[in-house]
Amino acid sequence: MNKHAALEQECEVEFFTAGGPGGQHRNRVATGVRLRHIPTGTVVTATERRSQAANRRVALERLAERLAQAAVVPQTRYATRPTLASQRRRVDVKRQRSAVKLARRRPSVDE
Repeated sequence: MNKHAALEQECEVEFFTAGGPGGQHRNRVATGVRLRHIPTGTVVTATERRSQAANRRVALERLAERLAQAAVVPQTRYATRPTLASQRRRVDVKRQRSAVKLARRRPSVDE
């Protein structure tokens, strides 16, 4: 039994005529596959192959990827403040940069 058989059991499979480019054989046969995952309501389609079996395999892989992506819980981020040392370093760098830019200026008339 293939690795996506259990996933396919949870799905509603629908075949349809795939539109678009692909030659004279593509529009005659219902090779497009639409999978609807019933527990989550996720829908994926595959129409790029001319074989219904190949499109079914691709659709199952896409569905597995999408479900894995949906299962990822983002890590909670906590607001932090910069340390006093990093604030001082930032100010020092700004002062140095300011001095460099001031040295580039044309001297004023009263200098």
